[in-house]
Amino acid sequence: VQLQASGGGLVQAGDSLRLSCTASGRTFSSLVVGWFRQAPGKEREFVSAVTWSGDRTNYADSAKGRLSIFRDAKNTVHLQMNVLKPEDTAVYYCAGRFGSMQVSTKYYRYWGQGTLVTVSS
Repeated sequence: VQLQASGGGLVQAGDSLRLSCTASGRTFSSLVVGWFRQAPGKEREFVSAVTWSGDRTNYADSAKGRLSIFRDAKNTVHLQMNVLKPEDTAVYYCAGRFGSMQVSTKYYRYWGQGTLVTVSS
């Protein structure tokens, strides 16, 4: 599985941004795609994940109510981020695994390159 992340940028607090993760290669129905982020000096943390069928999603507490994850018909998983805050500033990574939905980075085998999101106050 190859994952390509895109959509990062510089925005102001309160703005919205949509990140995209395009998958290629093996995309079986058991694929789970997750988004993680890593702020400077901090460990990489779970943000959200979705099953390839789109029937199940999971969000970190910090993401609930502001972020929405979904997959479109073109093998792309999107992370819609609304009401962005300065503390959302981080490099965002998409990752994939086959099997159950997990929140730990250690369970994800496939990683895309990061995309930087910077939220100014």
